[in-house]
Amino acid sequence: MIACFRQKMFFAVALFTLSLRAADLNVFAAASLSEALKEITKTYEPASGDKLIFNLGASSALARQIKEGAPADVFFSADEAKMDDLAKSGLIINDTRHSLLSNTLVIVINAEGGAAIAAPADLVKPGIGRIALAEPQTVPAGIYAKAYLQKIDLWKMIIDKIVPTENVRACLAAVESGNVDAGIVYKTDALISKKVKIGYEVTVEQGPVISYPLAVVQGSKSPDAARKFAAYLGSAEAQTVFRKYGFLPAH
Repeated sequence: MIACFRQKMFFAVALFTLSLRAADLNVFAAASLSEALKEITKTYEPASGDKLIFNLGASSALARQIKEGAPADVFFSADEAKMDDLAKSGLIINDTRHSLLSNTLVIVINAEGGAAIAAPADLVKPGIGRIALAEPQTVPAGIYAKAYLQKIDLWKMIIDKIVPTENVRACLAAVESGNVDAGIVYKTDALISKKVKIGYEVTVEQGPVISYPLAVVQGSKSPDAARKFAAYLGSAEAQTVFRKYGFLPAH
């Protein structure tokens, strides 16, 4: 009987220990958030004990992965449409959803010998042959850029010059390498690169409303830890990091 009691105590202690273990959180986040989230991780992981595992890419691709059953705890999108899609499918916890950040668009050129661009109309010039955009049909950065170009009546004039890329970071890389004459990316992306320079910055008033919504994914294996991390991203400490990288508060 004593041996049986000890065995039960052993399993009870083991289960209690497992419950205290830190969570491994799968965070699916837009590629444009990469540097800011990596810096936040340096503070958050030691303080919380949780481990953050990032899947960074185009929000459209991340949302598709979640719909296909990929294990995710938190989704941090670069636009509301991808979050809306998951919400309609019952794949996010609605009371955790909120818009956290905003951004602006810029036209970038290669830092060394790049094309002379000082205004959007310069994209029409014959000397500008290739313009990179994140995929304008599905990727938020490309969707925002297309909406802006349509708003100023340039889209139809330059559509044949458009080179679609997998995500906004691939668009930035195309400009950095000189494979295109110009590109349209988020200002936050341009600020982290020494290989491009901003030719023109679209003001908040001129551009589309850019929103980065955040939510805990339905079916998260660590919902409490996921909620805790989501709440931290809205804290003053985290917001200071986001501002450092050029992000704006949500509208």
